[in-house]
Amino acid sequence: MTLLLTHSACLDHLTPPGHPERPDRLRAVAEVLGEDRFKPLVRGEAPEGSLDSVTLCHGEHYVGELRHIAPSSDLIYIDGDTSMSPGTWEAVMRGVGGAVTATDAVMSGTHHNAFVAVRPPGHHAEVSKPMGFCFFDNAAIAARHAQRKYGIARAAVVDFDVHHGNGTQDIFWSDPTVMYCSTHQMPLFPGTGASGERGEHDTIVNAPLASEDGSAKFRMAFENLILPQLQKFSPELIIISAGFDAHFRDPLASLNVKAEDFGWVTRKLMDVADTSAGGRVVSVLEGGYDLQGLKESVAAHVTALMGR
Repeated sequence: MTLLLTHSACLDHLTPPGHPERPDRLRAVAEVLGEDRFKPLVRGEAPEGSLDSVTLCHGEHYVGELRHIAPSSDLIYIDGDTSMSPGTWEAVMRGVGGAVTATDAVMSGTHHNAFVAVRPPGHHAEVSKPMGFCFFDNAAIAARHAQRKYGIARAAVVDFDVHHGNGTQDIFWSDPTVMYCSTHQMPLFPGTGASGERGEHDTIVNAPLASEDGSAKFRMAFENLILPQLQKFSPELIIISAGFDAHFRDPLASLNVKAEDFGWVTRKLMDVADTSAGGRVVSVLEGGYDLQGLKESVAAHVTALMGR
């Protein structure tokens, strides 16, 4: 059975009017996953995570400073893209808690896989820097938590968000025990993710794509580069940074991927997990800013997860 974790507190992280990363994103996800075809999902609430979990990937000073500046009223701006409201801190900590709880459920064998529908996203958050709508890197925290608690030797984070996960790359750059793989549009924010960025131990796998590349080249990047590298690495857990802004409707990019491509890549990653990880997959929501495109893509992704 597939576990779905979310929490209403993630709606309370408010952003400025017109901002693409808005509460309606989660409402759209809830609407589509409320359809009858998703009744078999096991549903739960994402608990608040611990600061101990956060500091697996982020510096203590950074975490303390972010908590200190969290506002009790109004919005504060960290940079041109990233702001905090009174509800942001709890939303962020629910994201951490959801990722950790999903990892526990999958690693313990209670569930084969899980989807964590939370916001704000996390993959742009570096060790000591928030950016790109992100504060803490939920996917990275999930990988490190699995290593610490369950002693797994190798974890993989696979990111198909249209923007490169510079934060995840930053966190694992010199870590031989975690492979980070990413497809993303270049040039595009945040400007990282060239194919030559491979980490200190050749465990960073970047497959940049160009505007308008579409479904065929998206699939080729996985078939020809990412999946073979993953298979060689033999991860004992796969974490998916599940961003859906490569969808052709999305306003922030122009990669022109279709919803069915997300279902396809999910099944491919599940095949790798079946071979080396006992089927263990944890997926965490990242981007996706057109509500209809997000609904279609999440539906395809979660349908694939449920298919096992």
